[in-house]
Amino acid sequence: MGAIEQDGYIFETEYSVMLQKGAIHVSRNGEFIKEIDFTFIGKQPDPRQIEELIEDFFA
Repeated sequence: MGAIEQDGYIFETEYSVMLQKGAIHVSRNGEFIKEIDFTFIGKQPDPRQIEELIEDFFA
């Protein structure tokens, strides 16, 4: 999964298939803002789950 840019923020996803855990690192202008942790099932996170987490960040 590549980085997602939205409203000036960069969202970079990393995950571990073995642990079934992941995180989205949020940054803006090169400055780290927040880490959003999540869990998933399968070989990789569902892109819709990532989109929902990003939408929740803006809510």
